[in-house]
Amino acid sequence: MSTHVLILGGTTEARELAASLAARPGVRVTTSLAGRVSRPGPLDGDVRIGGFGGADGLAAWLREHRVDALVDATHPFAARITANAARAAAATGVPAVVLRRPGWSPVPGERRHEVASLADAAALLTTLGPRVFLTTGRLGLAAFAHLTDMHFVVRSVEPPEPPLPPHTVVLPARGPFTVEDETALLREHRIDVLVTKDSGAAATAAKLTAARDLGLPVVLVRRPPLPDGVIAVPDVPGVLARLGFGP
Repeated sequence: MSTHVLILGGTTEARELAASLAARPGVRVTTSLAGRVSRPGPLDGDVRIGGFGGADGLAAWLREHRVDALVDATHPFAARITANAARAAAATGVPAVVLRRPGWSPVPGERRHEVASLADAAALLTTLGPRVFLTTGRLGLAAFAHLTDMHFVVRSVEPPEPPLPPHTVVLPARGPFTVEDETALLREHRIDVLVTKDSGAAATAAKLTAARDLGLPVVLVRRPPLPDGVIAVPDVPGVLARLGFGP
């Protein structure tokens, strides 16, 4: 009888975990994607697209498909999905693991300003400079839409959702990015300040190095807290160990 693992995916680590599990005899892996990226890359195992309908819907899916383990490997800022996964696991008794890469640690020489939300980031910007490189994803840009006297360069894999600030240049792009590329971008657009989320991804960390090298301030949005009692595992080997699969 096979072991069925459901991965709530969308991250590089989720893809790596699916490949590792799918290669193991007697393991069936299903990766669920929210559907926010129109052309996701190939994944090992089964793939489903779309939401579950909240915690109750996810719990019903776990029961119907006889899931033996649940891994939440979503983006560190997918707070609602993480909360629903915790509730569904508790309701069904399905063992659950949260896979979260570590955040970006402070580096000497950085001009880092940590804030709790996009709204807090927007409030701080008026003191840091008029030209902003915004890499917080395609959602939530309404928090900056009222800053009509500032100029924004927004980088996003998918087109950002309106409303946007009136003076916005959109750069569609997907990492990884080099320090040289990021430095050239910051110089070309005469950026005064970088705004980003603490995603912790190595593929997008080069912008922090480039900003530090140029002496630019960085506004970093902190991650939302995990639900009470939920502990994150930082990497794929840790998840495999928690699931009892070994290295």
